[in-house]
Amino acid sequence: MNKHTILLAAMLATGFISSHASAAAQPASQGAQDAAARYDSDKKMCADEREASLRMQCLRDAKTVFTKAMESAKATSPANGHAVCATCGKVTSVHVTEQAGKGGALGMVAGGVAGALLGHQVGGGTGRDVATVAGAAGGAYAGNKVEEKMTAKKVWTVAVQYENGHQAKFTFDKDPGMVAGDKVKNSGHSIVRN
Repeated sequence: MNKHTILLAAMLATGFISSHASAAAQPASQGAQDAAARYDSDKKMCADEREASLRMQCLRDAKTVFTKAMESAKATSPANGHAVCATCGKVTSVHVTEQAGKGGALGMVAGGVAGALLGHQVGGGTGRDVATVAGAAGGAYAGNKVEEKMTAKKVWTVAVQYENGHQAKFTFDKDPGMVAGDKVKNSGHSIVRN
């Protein structure tokens, strides 16, 4: 091992480099810039290695140090320097839609019986039998559609933009009382006002 590899190994062992240690006190963009500058410097230092295996190890170590420094830089918000809350965000939109209901056997049977009774009132002989069957089929279809309408419900979809940049959508069966701009946080598999 030469002095370059030993230097990078020492930085890895402590878990900090100068830009990493100061990133918490600086805006994230400044911390990221410092980390990138340090990484460029380390890559140049690694290029001086004579052996390919040592050069590759030096580059891997430099990349690890850079990655840690970037993670630290991202842990602070550029706007006000506070730590980013991964479960906190802001509502970006609320949409209300009507979710179609489901028809079932009850609607089909009730509609079919009603249709058959009405169809039986029409005509006579073979025509009455055809009208009864047609009435039953039409009534079953109509009964299914009526049941779908009766079981339809409103659904509220709330879109959230998290402080860490992620986005998510949550659905509610009742009005959550949220509007765009509300600050929210995760609560179980849902969100609540923050």
